[in-house]
Amino acid sequence: MRFEFATATRILFGTGLMREAGKLVSEWGDSVLLVTGRDTDRARKLGAILDEQKIRYTVFPVDGEPGVTIVERGVAEAKRMGCEVVISLGGGSAIDAGKAIAAMLTNDGALVDYLEVIGKGQALRRPSAPFLAIPTTAGTGSEVTRNAVLASPAHRVKVSLRSPLMLPRVALVDPELTFDLPPSITATTGLDALTQLIEPYVSNRANPLTDAICQDGMRRVSRSLRRAFADGRNAEAREDMALASLFGGMALANAGLGAVHGFAGPIGGMFRAPHGAVCAALLPHVMEVNLRALRQRGSGSDALRRYDEVARLLTANPEAQSGDGVEWVRKLVLELGIPGLRAYEVSRSDTEALVKKASAASSMKANPIELTHAELAETLARAI
Repeated sequence: MRFEFATATRILFGTGLMREAGKLVSEWGDSVLLVTGRDTDRARKLGAILDEQKIRYTVFPVDGEPGVTIVERGVAEAKRMGCEVVISLGGGSAIDAGKAIAAMLTNDGALVDYLEVIGKGQALRRPSAPFLAIPTTAGTGSEVTRNAVLASPAHRVKVSLRSPLMLPRVALVDPELTFDLPPSITATTGLDALTQLIEPYVSNRANPLTDAICQDGMRRVSRSLRRAFADGRNAEAREDMALASLFGGMALANAGLGAVHGFAGPIGGMFRAPHGAVCAALLPHVMEVNLRALRQRGSGSDALRRYDEVARLLTANPEAQSGDGVEWVRKLVLELGIPGLRAYEVSRSDTEALVKKASAASSMKANPIELTHAELAETLARAI
């Protein structure tokens, strides 16, 4: 047995922990680029915490999912203001943007030189500037991953800046920051977290460490996503979901993903579709098609046993089998009001382009079985 496990240098988890951010950052520098989502009001509390430590900060909002241009602007702003440290406070978009900005503050050359697919894919040579990731959603797990997903509108694709040198110095996960999320965001981010627990668990790169955190994470989503959706201020449910998201990020960074994310990247690059909603729309269909393909061509695969275990974890029924897990996910997606992909203007006419891009996606390499063009097209058609 041989595997690698890498994550943020330090993880802090607990309700109310954001108040410790100032002391953490004061050890790294006294000037911060504070990357947020489009709503900068939520940064006021963190700004007051930084003020207490006499740390200067510049707020840099990211409107929507980050692209190459916004990262370049962030790097320029950080250099102009003499920022030594980057903090991201927000969802996956703000964290990915901050992660990329921190990396490019210390590495020479153009951003595109380091990007996969559309660039040269050069390796980063220097560790990122000190970076603190503070998630305000429970879904992406980006606070503990080694890549930043960036949109390139010119190429109609999402690409990654990827390196172990990009892992955050500290991931500070405070479930209290998710209490005021609206139900719709709770649903899409929560289903993203679930996807990022199921896919690494059944992937062809799974290992004992990722297995353990995926199993625990799936139990937490099973008992708490509906409760967090119904009552955003249910502290126990929010804590469960924050942990599940953290575990999903750790798992995907070390065991890979699968066909859901193989499709999600291209769809996100071609359409204005929230990543979590795309994953949710695809998840039950990918599970079903994977299972059929495994039974037909991979009867000896351990993934079949793993899908049975997924079903038992989600349903809390020790007798459940893989099909029960698919049905549980399908019902959850319906209960949480997740629309099909047609809601984001994805149509059958896009099938050829999306299947081609998905087939080449790095996430597809960890899928438990290689799906045919026809199987991928069928999966997409079901999700539309």
